[in-house]
Amino acid sequence: MGIKKIVFTGGGSAGHVTPNIAIIESLSNEWDVHYIGSFAGIEKEIIEKNNITYYGISSGKLRRYMSKENMLDLGRVIKGIWQARRMLKQINPQLVFSKGGFVTVPVVLAAKSLRIPVFLHESDLTPGLANRIAMKFSDKIFTSFEEAACHFPEKKTVVAGSPIRKALFQGNATRGKMYLRFHKQRPILTIMGGSLGAKKINETIRDMLPKLTPHFQVVHICGKSQLDNNYANIEGYRQFEYVTEELPDILAATHLVLTRGGSNAIFEFLSLHIPMLIIPLPKSQSRGDQILNAISFCEKGYALMLEEEKLTSDILFRQLIELQDQREKIVDNMEKSQESKAVSIIIDAIHTSQKA
Repeated sequence: MGIKKIVFTGGGSAGHVTPNIAIIESLSNEWDVHYIGSFAGIEKEIIEKNNITYYGISSGKLRRYMSKENMLDLGRVIKGIWQARRMLKQINPQLVFSKGGFVTVPVVLAAKSLRIPVFLHESDLTPGLANRIAMKFSDKIFTSFEEAACHFPEKKTVVAGSPIRKALFQGNATRGKMYLRFHKQRPILTIMGGSLGAKKINETIRDMLPKLTPHFQVVHICGKSQLDNNYANIEGYRQFEYVTEELPDILAATHLVLTRGGSNAIFEFLSLHIPMLIIPLPKSQSRGDQILNAISFCEKGYALMLEEEKLTSDILFRQLIELQDQREKIVDNMEKSQESKAVSIIIDAIHTSQKA
């Protein structure tokens, strides 16, 4: 058989894009890969950096509440469906793979109208609104969490885990320490609050540095426009807006991580066997999915959890010391986990779909 074509979609946050990259990099050369996302979302930057053919479409936010913006966004979604339909007819793929985010709804609906099979992946313990819509038009559904499977039709749902990029497993701790200019034997604590940062976490970490740095060397990936030059020259503390190429090396050198509860990130840390303190987005800023993700990981012995509403310097310090004390036990739990085979499961399903 000649070259087959596949279209990936997913966007709005890095967590809806990087799992697609993990799958794409493991596809054989017999697949011609295309990507459909929004015109200006984070997915455009990430995908084009990976030299993947990218198409932008109109998309609108899906809301669970009444808003005057709903009609405008409905118009954008309808426009996006027609744009995606035109692109799919031009590409003529054998399969569409959707990772979630508002932009995926027009693509999935367009694919279904053209009778193109759709595979869907849900990262969180409960599906977001976009995937709740898309699942009705999907031929196969993959979940990261076993607990999430009950939200989808049993016959077409597979618990796979979260796709992890190969590069994350290729880090070198010595290179990481050299890049950070860390040479002492204190454990390395890495703080990652997401691509846009986490203001309260950033402020709390900086306030407690005099107490923190005698115990840890601190890598603070604080998010876009969140650097503070007042802390630029503190011994044992390095801050970055974001890190790309050096991230695998930094994580290879990391002993503990403080993170939000996004499923993609916490599954990456699980695969790398890095114990984590999870501070999930509060319900006031989300639909509560990160809280459920964090509870699941705590119950499995992979993490500790601290609610943002309870976040203070003293409480955070005690939690980090407790995490360090439990590190060996948590790593042991992580090493027993079987939740890092998602890429091979999904790749096998993609290939099998072409033999049916």
